[in-house]
Amino acid sequence: MPKIKMRQMESNQSGTISAVKAGGELGRRLRDMGLLPGSDITIQGRAPLKDPVALRIKGFTLTLRNNEAEFIEVEVN
Repeated sequence: MPKIKMRQMESNQSGTISAVKAGGELGRRLRDMGLLPGSDITIQGRAPLKDPVALRIKGFTLTLRNNEAEFIEVEVN
């Protein structure tokens, strides 16, 4: 399966997180929100200017800024 950054995913596209490449406080915060390798996600939509992105993970909806989504690598289905 191809790997892309979450920022590049389209609406209704699904995949599995393969890596979170952020360190420090941002990396900890992303992992605390449940963005862990092996987690399945689906992009629900984007704001009109493409930022932020809403995604579905572990039964809840989460919204991330594109600069945060840049650090998350996903294997798309």
